[in-house]
Amino acid sequence: MAKNYLSKRTAGLPPSGIRKFFDVLANMPDVISLGIGEPDFVTPAPIVQAGIRSLESGNTGYTSNSGTQELREALAAHVDRLYGVSYNPAAEMVITVGVSEALHLAMTALLDPGDEVIVPTPCFVSYQADVLLAGGVPVEIPSRMEDDFQLDPQAVEAAITPRTKALLIGYPCNPTGAVANREVLMEIARIADTHDLVVVSDEIYDQLVYGRPHVCFASLPGMKARTVHLGGFSKDYAMTGWRVGYAAGPASIIAGMLRVHQYIIMSAPTAAQAAALEALVNGQGQVQVMRDEYDRRRRLIVDGLNQIGLPTFEPRGAFYAFPRITSTGLDDNEFAQQLLEQEGVAVIPGSAFGPGGGGFVRCSYATAYEKIEEGLRRIERFVGRI
Repeated sequence: MAKNYLSKRTAGLPPSGIRKFFDVLANMPDVISLGIGEPDFVTPAPIVQAGIRSLESGNTGYTSNSGTQELREALAAHVDRLYGVSYNPAAEMVITVGVSEALHLAMTALLDPGDEVIVPTPCFVSYQADVLLAGGVPVEIPSRMEDDFQLDPQAVEAAITPRTKALLIGYPCNPTGAVANREVLMEIARIADTHDLVVVSDEIYDQLVYGRPHVCFASLPGMKARTVHLGGFSKDYAMTGWRVGYAAGPASIIAGMLRVHQYIIMSAPTAAQAAALEALVNGQGQVQVMRDEYDRRRRLIVDGLNQIGLPTFEPRGAFYAFPRITSTGLDDNEFAQQLLEQEGVAVIPGSAFGPGGGGFVRCSYATAYEKIEEGLRRIERFVGRI
């Protein structure tokens, strides 16, 4: 076609650094993948059976736009039990198609053209894209390994302008594995209150935290009223393919998100909602088993990378290590590409995750212990050679 029919907003979106890399990976044999951010566990059997029972019972139609009442009530009880935050399941919760949709709904409902959203980086690759797709402007605040990738409150406050409307945070963090200190989050809460900002908090990895409790941002004093809390089932319960997430927050914001949700999605998959209900009611034992195994792998990969000479701070959450690779003389894209081609190990260049990620690579330990051991042997061979 002679004419470019794409909108400028769409044409200007950069390609995902993760998906672009996996296009190369798809047809390569004998690859040790430390790249994909997906549990290698199969969804626990009781959860699968709950989904099957729902289908066999003939529950193949739409649910309420907000999600089933039973799931929202169980979810409200779950969040209250874990974090002491009480949500009205009828007005302050919506079940979504994964956290990806929940984030898209939040940005679309909140932003007018030109509104600014402060985004700490490195961060998940869709954060800036969702802001841009909603007509907003992402304002990136890099963090540093020397500070354990903690968000810098002074940098956040310095970035605030009259157009700033929201702050988008994600802890435990993908790609760094950082867990925000309560003291830092309290300072962010003060800033949000002082400048009347909405905080969109992506807490999809909330139950995959090691050695310390997770701090739910909405549980901080006064923050429930200005926080959109995002969560889901993909990571904690190994349910990535079921596509169930949620948002909880002030009734006025949830109503706006629902207004968008009803036009683009209708409702999250019915059988998947039944499976998610089972996960909440009876799935905590399986979560503990998976978390313990991730913790075992975490210690292996962090110690291994440090011994190879790739400095890696200790991740406290999620299932990612984020080693610095600048000592090799390669940038992160060259390192990832050559490691894949020469040794068949897949990692993700840190620059795919925004400012602050350059010079690092993301290594997922959501893969078998033995594969991580072999991956480390190959990385050591590669680093030794170059």
